[in-house]
Amino acid sequence: MTKIALIGCTGSIGRQVADVVRRFPDRFSFSALVCGSDKRGLEALAEEFGVKTALCADEAEGRTEALFADCDVAFIAACGFAGLSYTLAAARAGKKIALANKESLVCGGELVMKEVAAHGAELVPVDSEHSALFQCLHFSRTAAFKKLILTASGGPFLRKTEEELKTVTAREALLHPNWKMGDKITVDSATLLNKGYEVIEAKWLYGAQFSQIEAVVHPESIVHSLVAFEDGAVLAQLGYPDMHIPIQLALTYPERLPCERELDLISLGALHFERLPEEKFPCFSLALEAGKAGGTLPTVLNGAAEVAVRAFLSGRIAFPVIAETIQGALDRFPRVRADRYETLREADMRARTYASEYIYGK
Repeated sequence: MTKIALIGCTGSIGRQVADVVRRFPDRFSFSALVCGSDKRGLEALAEEFGVKTALCADEAEGRTEALFADCDVAFIAACGFAGLSYTLAAARAGKKIALANKESLVCGGELVMKEVAAHGAELVPVDSEHSALFQCLHFSRTAAFKKLILTASGGPFLRKTEEELKTVTAREALLHPNWKMGDKITVDSATLLNKGYEVIEAKWLYGAQFSQIEAVVHPESIVHSLVAFEDGAVLAQLGYPDMHIPIQLALTYPERLPCERELDLISLGALHFERLPEEKFPCFSLALEAGKAGGTLPTVLNGAAEVAVRAFLSGRIAFPVIAETIQGALDRFPRVRADRYETLREADMRARTYASEYIYGK
């Protein structure tokens, strides 16, 4: 029986983790549950699975060590910068970490990887793109490769012109053509910021140089990522747009358990790939710029983005202002070495303050 401490249990990923546990009750159980603010959802899950340690985030703060004391897997599915502290605590506890929180590596990649190595923790990617790379590399984050190729659906606005993007609405942004996700990540997909985050994640997960990471648009979202090798061979992982497989595989690899329906290649007919249009989606380029600069700048990027996306979702700002806000924050704050969590937290708070003042006024 694999005991899971699930952080972010009521979000999109958390609910799908619960689906996997329901499917295999003889294989998995929950040792602890933590939600953001959905206390009713938390209570329902705790009752269903018989979990005694069930906390909202404000209650869990300062008790992270206890959360992971009795688990085999720390499943980090919290959204945003808030997930980083849990990832660090799980690493320091030497746990197997199923990581579905992008910001842990975007903001704290250097620190997280240092703690993972120091405490003998195991880091397993859950994002569909990084799970695909992990599979193509034979479940090894240290395997040799020439290039990592991330695929992007292009989001709901792929065919929009720059002029049309000025008037798109939050409702339109949330209509992702292929995936069902939470609001924040869906908007990040619409801006392609999410794909920039994944490039930064790839650097830390696989020890890659930015020159070894490529992103291409693949509208069907069937090929989740590819790995190119020195001899010219390219391996890809294919599957329908569904997170249950990468979630389940993070818990069971190298064993594969029955999951969703098999891929029907004939019904798909054709798969397409095209250049990622960076000129229309500056958030992608801003993410790469921050990732290459390193230090606290990826944290500044993310902090400003979280505030800007929330403002866009509430109708306060237009779609292009998300990128404007991020650009302003990156221009405002110098790079600082990111060797302590407190340094990252301070950078996050400063970026949020700047973004709030830029959007809402002082």
